[in-house]
Amino acid sequence: MTLTQLRYFAAIVDAGLNITLAARKVHATQSGLSKQIKQLEEELGFLLFTRRARSLTALTPAAERVLEHARPLLAHAANIRALSENLRRESGGELHIATTHTQARHVLPPVLAALKRSYPQVAMHLAPGGDGESLARLARGEADLAIVSSSGDPPPGDIRLPLYHWERVVVVPARHRLTRLGRPLQLDDLVHYPLVSYESSREPGSSLQRAFRAAALEPQVAVTARDADLIATYVRSGLGVGIVAEMALESIQGEDLVALPADHLLPTCTTWLLLRRDRLLRDYTAELVARMVGADVRDVRRVAGGEATPEWPVPHWRETGTLLRRRR
Repeated sequence: MTLTQLRYFAAIVDAGLNITLAARKVHATQSGLSKQIKQLEEELGFLLFTRRARSLTALTPAAERVLEHARPLLAHAANIRALSENLRRESGGELHIATTHTQARHVLPPVLAALKRSYPQVAMHLAPGGDGESLARLARGEADLAIVSSSGDPPPGDIRLPLYHWERVVVVPARHRLTRLGRPLQLDDLVHYPLVSYESSREPGSSLQRAFRAAALEPQVAVTARDADLIATYVRSGLGVGIVAEMALESIQGEDLVALPADHLLPTCTTWLLLRRDRLLRDYTAELVARMVGADVRDVRRVAGGEATPEWPVPHWRETGTLLRRRR
């Protein structure tokens, strides 16, 4: 039995039993991967997968128990490699970040640019998606960290570091009727218009849906997108009233669009940086986290190691946006 065989086994499971996808993820050929799995099954003395023709259809009960033991072994092996690279002061490597389009587009560029200057040989891979997708990538070990947002309870995770609070804003064409109310915007005003917002706005448990329900109102979510630039495009096309994160305003606002405050209508959101407790941080990952939370790298390592709890203040985006640019 080898670590390579166990890694291939876990890769197949994480790829939804798709051997083609698993082989691509571990940089192996399909035939090579299948051969290693067959050898592993021969050594164990039982099948890991049920098969139909050439396709894998399910994990066997025995394989599920093997997987429970394989994952910690693979995590320990990865930590030994990370420790070795840190001790040798290796400056190269790969950093995988799972996050939303909003964070990738409007928050991460300045801190990643600063990190790249310190570690020019590090390859950075961003996987934009929904919050659920990002959490799943972190859980599967496909990401070194995840950056997601919530307006209520903190997201699930081993290590949860709050980064900043932020609000949403309503975006409308410059001559829209809502710009001439002469008073603060109310949910009663928005309920008469189709809304253009993020994909999560359709979910019954979203903070937008909850806010309208609390006011006994039903929002008309007409168009959804993952990216604020697309939302702005649809607003400009007359498809509805936009609701976007305030971080996106700098890139979408122009003379043809007006942003109206909505912090009194919708709950404040918090952006979180999530790490796995079983992963040893590479030096460049620890530095990125330190830059984002505004802490010392040693404090970040103590928190990641379970030796301390985060004690740094959690600012609002209006302060954080400026701070992140200064940290470049």
